[in-house]
Amino acid sequence: MAKKTYFMFNIATGLLKGAVLAAIFLWLLPLWGINIPIWGIILVIIAFVIYEIVTFRLGWRALKRKPSVSPEGIVGCYGKATTPLTPEGYVQVQGELWQAFSSDTNINEGDDIVVLEMNRLTLRVAPLPGIVMTTSGTADTELN
Repeated sequence: MAKKTYFMFNIATGLLKGAVLAAIFLWLLPLWGINIPIWGIILVIIAFVIYEIVTFRLGWRALKRKPSVSPEGIVGCYGKATTPLTPEGYVQVQGELWQAFSSDTNINEGDDIVVLEMNRLTLRVAPLPGIVMTTSGTADTELN
């Protein structure tokens, strides 16, 4: 999204939210007999403007950030099943929780897995027989 488009969208939604706040403070609350002093309304407006600026900056930073996960970067990684995969469930790979499925066999919770493929945000995984995961997330072959 271009910065100009993002900026215009935030201006439009900020004005809309401001109009709703103004309607509440100047029309709805007095209708119910609640009168807010002018300094109270000014404090609310200042807090609202600060909120809009902070959320604009945080949102823009999030939109500028490059995606941290790509299919090429996650295929071949090791992880653990956090729920039983019968055939669908959840796995943890690189510290992230992913929806996954196993097309070959059922995988029990806690079993080590390897990522074979990524389709949108779902991983196809397979069990790792004879491999033990280390605390660093790398795989070591099990000695018999």
